[in-house]
Amino acid sequence: MRVLLVEDDEPVAESLRRGLIRYGFEVDWVTTGGAALAHSAPYDVVLLDLGLPDTDGLDVCKALRARGDVPIIVISARSDETDRVVGLELGADDYVSKPFGVREVIARIRAVMRRAQPRAVAEAAGPDAYGTRLTIDRKAGRVRLDGEEIPLAPKEYDLLSFLTEEPGALMSREQIMEAVWDANWFGPTKTLDVHVAALRRKLAGAITIEAVRGVGFRLEIKDATVEGTAEGTSPS
Repeated sequence: MRVLLVEDDEPVAESLRRGLIRYGFEVDWVTTGGAALAHSAPYDVVLLDLGLPDTDGLDVCKALRARGDVPIIVISARSDETDRVVGLELGADDYVSKPFGVREVIARIRAVMRRAQPRAVAEAAGPDAYGTRLTIDRKAGRVRLDGEEIPLAPKEYDLLSFLTEEPGALMSREQIMEAVWDANWFGPTKTLDVHVAALRRKLAGAITIEAVRGVGFRLEIKDATVEGTAEGTSPS
């Protein structure tokens, strides 16, 4: 996936660029709004800082949105609600406040790309296999364990689909709630625990979902062949 990173803060940009490349992203980095608007190479998503030296990032966001539907994620030290609302109204797909972690940015990229993914691309993909027992057919919205379909509630399916996008990654409660429920979710997160418990029960033996106190959850794939030779190595 190709990322256009628009950020004039070199330490922030270098750290984010290295992190994205480590996770398999291709990154083109520019430091001004003018360079972003003049950038001619193709890209799949834009990470856009608001505090640019030559122009306001909100103006760049508006101009990029007028050109097409490429997802735009604003990254900024401005945490004021007004800036957030204006950015979204001008066409941004998401808003990340500094400081942030690379994994949070990646989770948001995957979330906006999932929402923006053309139906034809989704329909062309076949079922995804996770280990030897679990498959997720994102086209049909079906989950199978050992070949048998497992009935999941809609949010159980969405939660599983999100967590399996990056097995082993620690996802915060906030990331999960925004990706699976709603970016403006203000209710209790207890519903997340209920859905995690349901997935643990229904997919026991194929996955583990580890709760990291005070942070969130980490999903791991349990491979039956590995488990049989190295029992007890998978987290419970």
